Amino acid sequence: MISKFLCASLLATTTTLQARPALEQPNVIIFFVDDSGYGDYQHNGNPVIATPNIAKMANEGANFTQFYVSSPACSASRYSLLTGRYPGRSGLGSWVVGPGSKRHIHPKEITLAEALKDQGYATGMFGKWHLGSPNKANAMSTDTLPLAHGFDQWVGTNVSHDYGNAMLLQSSPSDQDPIKGYKTLAKNLPSDIPASESLTGRYTDAAIDFIKKNKQKPFFAYVAHNQPHLGLFATDKYKGISKRGLLGDVMTELDDSIGRVLQTLEDEGISKNTLVIYSSDNGPWVMFRNAKKTKYGEARMHVGYAWPFRDGKGSTWEGGHRIPGIFYWPGVIQANTVVREPASTLDIFPTLMQITGGKVPTDRTIDGRDISPYLLANDKDVPPFSFLYSYSDNKPSAVRVGPWKLHIRIGSQTGNNYGYKATEATPLLFNVEQDLNERINRADEHPERVESMRKLLLEKEQQLLDEASFWGPVRERKRK
Repeated sequence: MISKFLCASLLATTTTLQARPALEQPNVIIFFVDDSGYGDYQHNGNPVIATPNIAKMANEGANFTQFYVSSPACSASRYSLLTGRYPGRSGLGSWVVGPGSKRHIHPKEITLAEALKDQGYATGMFGKWHLGSPNKANAMSTDTLPLAHGFDQWVGTNVSHDYGNAMLLQSSPSDQDPIKGYKTLAKNLPSDIPASESLTGRYTDAAIDFIKKNKQKPFFAYVAHNQPHLGLFATDKYKGISKRGLLGDVMTELDDSIGRVLQTLEDEGISKNTLVIYSSDNGPWVMFRNAKKTKYGEARMHVGYAWPFRDGKGSTWEGGHRIPGIFYWPGVIQANTVVREPASTLDIFPTLMQITGGKVPTDRTIDGRDISPYLLANDKDVPPFSFLYSYSDNKPSAVRVGPWKLHIRIGSQTGNNYGYKATEATPLLFNVEQDLNERINRADEHPERVESMRKLLLEKEQQLLDEASFWGPVRERKRK
């Protein structure tokens, strides 16, 4: 628990009157962008993409240099962020839930929004959901959408905006809405160019309005921007503004969105009462890097960077799972905090429960850890890091323990395995703190380590199978 001495010292240094003490039910904002790689940012060394507001958060907050998502694709990654659980527990069976998928995040899952709402938080979502859609297969169930999972309000897309039948929806009490409780603002994205170009600004405006209306009580805002997932859309104000072309324009608009929200917190006098988290759902969509012409246009010019890591979205290499991880909380998190220990989005759920006074569910496995000691600089130990990398079927394909990473299956949407082959019998072993690009296979040098890590991975996989999901038993995959 957070000490009374720490609370007192923090309050003593707070010069702006707060609605409540900084550590008493702090507000939470999570920015979760789409397909943005580790190397797309000014603070990570990109020489031409300007992201000064995100750099400000990294420099004046805690910057995790080894931060991960549980899956290299959107639905599975978002499930883990909201639940603190590996996607193999979801029962979805795939890393992407399409607009026609029968299954969705199960009503029995406990999301961050539900856990915080139970503590009196106002909850709002602004952005891409991609954890279920009402359709014929599920009898147009609105259990598929955010209001059924703890959010008081929502404006956003049901799936990624590149789906031809993607919709822009907004929560509404009207019984006349096409989907009960939701007003359809636009259909058939991205063919609706004005609607697609409006998404970043629309979400930002809605989030700012939500913050202003709820500033006197604790709130949780989940801002899940659609960009820079292909296709790329920016408003006229930002077109042509970046040396990096349209990708840079989009990143500039995203960065400005963050800046506008941070300024709102300052203007409303609640910046020291608000924890802001920034991350991405997976790495950049590198399978289009060499594509001359696709439905996204000149996609090769629009793909971001996983640098210095190998591959990107849809990959079990580091470039698919390792993403930016920034925690910003003026007056609480010490400026220039660099956390070089590995962590993941799985850790956000239990960490927020610790910080806000909530409860971690005990009737199910929560895979994340409480990493608040890294943020609050207290003496509490953080549990050791072990981490499963999931692939398209949401089953483990690799595991990390300490600096070591073991692959038993390689996945990449590019079809390029870089000259390697991994199986359960002949796994690959890399020291990813020394060998960032995973080039030197050390398996022959460390047979005992290989065996212990392989055993751990298979035990974890079996645990996922044995525990099943709220949807029922999970079929065991055929090993490769």
